[in-house]
Amino acid sequence: MSRVIASLLAVLCCAMPVAAAIERDSASQEWNFRVYLDDSEIGFHHFQLTEEGGKQRLTTVADFRVKILFFTAFSYEHVNEETWSGDCLDSIQSRTVANGKEFAVSGRRDGAGFAVEANSGSSEVPGCVKTFAYWNPDILEEPVLMNSQTGELLPVTVSPVIEETLNVRGEETPANRYRLVAKNMQLDVWYSRDRQWLALESTVKGGRKLRYELT
Repeated sequence: MSRVIASLLAVLCCAMPVAAAIERDSASQEWNFRVYLDDSEIGFHHFQLTEEGGKQRLTTVADFRVKILFFTAFSYEHVNEETWSGDCLDSIQSRTVANGKEFAVSGRRDGAGFAVEANSGSSEVPGCVKTFAYWNPDILEEPVLMNSQTGELLPVTVSPVIEETLNVRGEETPANRYRLVAKNMQLDVWYSRDRQWLALESTVKGGRKLRYELT
């Protein structure tokens, strides 16, 4: 099961507040998610987005622990910093430790495209690059997104929106749900009617639910 969770979290940690989200054109936004595996809380994922000199800087911190009795069956730590110009990634620095295995990604936009250094080696990506930046719903229109844990570019398919009601911080909230499929991973992502990120959920091996709840 740890292999399944690790592969899923590789995508979840691409984008990715301590209060409710506020408007994207504000100087700062924060999200704070509690993370659950079925009914068990396993950790947190924090996001902070700030405006600096006409650019956006995203800082992400995640820490998960899956325990069986008194034994930690899976541990995950992720720190990621990204800078964006408009809807294009300018730079990325991430470090991840999943069950003792370390991953690092360093990338920067240059004249030829976006240069990336990762565990798998070096690569150059042409054009405008985007990560799985769930805070920006415009990524739902992108056919390819970058995994911030591995630096890998993944083809993405997004299903049409489904309108439904979601419980957010104890209140029934109108929401739009989108399904993303990428490299054997399937995720449901919810946004409010004013395009604020509200929640995320995926089914992992054995039918268990991994979900993010906004606090």
